[in-house]
Formats: sequence, structure tokens, C-alpha cells
Amino acid sequence: MTPLKETHLYREIHQQPDVLRRLLDEEEATAHALADLVRGRAIDHVVIAARGTSDNAGRYAQYVLGAMNGLSVGLAAPSLFTIYQRPPRFGNALVLGISQSGQSPDIVAVLAEARRQGALTAVLTNRPDSPLAEQGDVVFNLCAGDERAVAATKTYTAELAAVALLSVALSGAAEARAALWAMPDAVAATLAMQESIAAVAPRYRYMSRCVVIGRGYNYATAFETALKLKELTYTIVEPYSSADFLHGPLAMLEPGFPVIVIAPAGLMAGEAVGFVHTLRERQAEVIAISDDAGVLAAARVPLALPSAAPEWLSPLTAIVPGQLLALHLAHTRDFDVDAPRAIRKVTETV
Repeated sequence: MTPLKETHLYREIHQQPDVLRRLLDEEEATAHALADLVRGRAIDHVVIAARGTSDNAGRYAQYVLGAMNGLSVGLAAPSLFTIYQRPPRFGNALVLGISQSGQSPDIVAVLAEARRQGALTAVLTNRPDSPLAEQGDVVFNLCAGDERAVAATKTYTAELAAVALLSVALSGAAEARAALWAMPDAVAATLAMQESIAAVAPRYRYMSRCVVIGRGYNYATAFETALKLKELTYTIVEPYSSADFLHGPLAMLEPGFPVIVIAPAGLMAGEAVGFVHTLRERQAEVIAISDDAGVLAAARVPLALPSAAPEWLSPLTAIVPGQLLALHLAHTRDFDVDAPRAIRKVTETV
């Protein structure tokens, strides 16, 4: 078995600060070019086409572009374009394709139809020579270099940063730009959680199911953390917003049921404290990823984020503990962290 620190996944998780620095340095002009087109065409809504991890970056975009830029953002249903052959009208939308490989035929089909209708198209991809990139009026290079592990990590945070970069270009806010440019260092600081998470992972070696909770900007983080745990540890994991969880799924809790709550400091933290107390009243095993003292104090297993970030950028740091937990839990179970069973790096769906 390959020593953990020599695996592609371990190395790629730890490459994330450098990837983010490179992306911000090299793609700021691309973001401004797209922002100029959005303003010039008076675009007021965005449609995102993505699958898997990239779809979770799309969820983040719904909150960031909505809250920071006043844009209505929806996620496309690619099967309407391929299986059903009934594409909806885009109108005056920005249609944004997100894919690390740029290879999936159904995502390419959405962007191709958008261009046929005359919509503005943009692509976020790690392969600027891919079929998807050919359909973009503007193409962001994620600048992540080769990602050899099957589970996406550095391309995901690069996608988040590219979305945030577009938001900053649209707003022109100097304070927001400064906060974004501080994130590579914040991610580097968060990687210092490596040892504490490695120590916690054996506690969950025999965990067969759990849920992951996030709300607001970190709704996307809940989905991505759940996906990493599914891919790497073969655990049944479901993501929810805290609000949705109270509308029914709460009933499945029993003593010792693991619940990962992702709640960095911000407007959602107050709600999260009460939510964690509700979980503890039902004797759930609450693992909290947060830098909010109230949330951490209420949890059974607090995982303290070492670097505070503005709430709108916190998904860039809050995903790192989830990546590390999935990595170490898979390693604890003697699974191949670079090549999980049954899945491939590039999944081409139609």
C-alpha cells in the first residue's frame, strides 16, 4: 500500500494554496472580460451546467452571484438537452459550464444549445482545449495542473475561486478583492488541521452512514463533503441544509448517529448553534467544522477552523477538513485513496 503522504490525493489536497494563487494571478483578466460582457448585455440571470463535484461549485455560485451581485442563478437539467431533446429557452442569460475535464457530452450539449440560441456562454475548466471549452465565449483555465487522483480536490477549490473571482469582477469591490486574495494563505493555514483530523478518523472506522449539514454559502460544502466521503470511504452519506433536515429527516436520528455540521462564523452560525443543540438532545454524534465558539462548544467532536474567512468565501476553507477526513478515513479502512472502486476520473454522461 502506498504511504499516505506519497499518494496523489494527499499531494493534491496540499497543492491547493498554490493552485489558488496561480488562478487569481492568471485569470483575473478573464473574469473582468466576462464581467464586461455581462454588464454590456444587461444579463440578470445565470444558468449553470455541471455534474458531480462541479455541480457543487454551481451550488456555491447560486449563493455568491445571488448575494453579492444580485443575479438569479439556476442549475440546468442536462437531460432536457440530450435524452428528451426539449431544451428550454435561455433568453438573455449567461450560461456557465463547469467541468474539470470538459469532456461530459451532456454538459457540452447544454453549452452548444445556448450558443445556438445566441446566449452568452462561459466555461470553467482545467482543460482549456476540451470540447466544452470550444463552446465558451469566455474560458477560465482553472490552472490546477494534472489532477491524477480520481476524487477531485484542487479542481473543486479552483472552481470556487473562479466563481468568486467573477463575483469580484462584477462588483468592482476592492474590499472583496482583498478578501479573496487572502484565501490561498487561509487554505494553507487550514491544512494544519491535518494531524488533528488524522487522530479523529479512527473513531469513525466502522461508520456505515452519516449526514452532512450546511446552509447558505456552505450548502455546497455539505454536498461536496458528502460526495468525498461516498467516493473515498464507500459510506452512505446524505447532505442537507439544516432547514431541510428539520422537515422530516430529523426523525431518523438515533443515539450515536454521526452528523457533520459545517458552520463557519457568519450569519448562519447563530442558527447552527440551536440546530446542534437539537441534534445533541437526540443524542446524535455531532462533528462540527467551524470557527464559531458557540458551534464548537455545542459539538461532541469540534474541529476548529484555524483561519477566519468572510462567510461568502468560507467554503474555500471549510471544504478542506472534509477532504482530509475522507482521505484519512479511507486510509484507516485500507482503501486505495487514489483509485476508488467503480469510478473513473472522467465520467462521460449523455
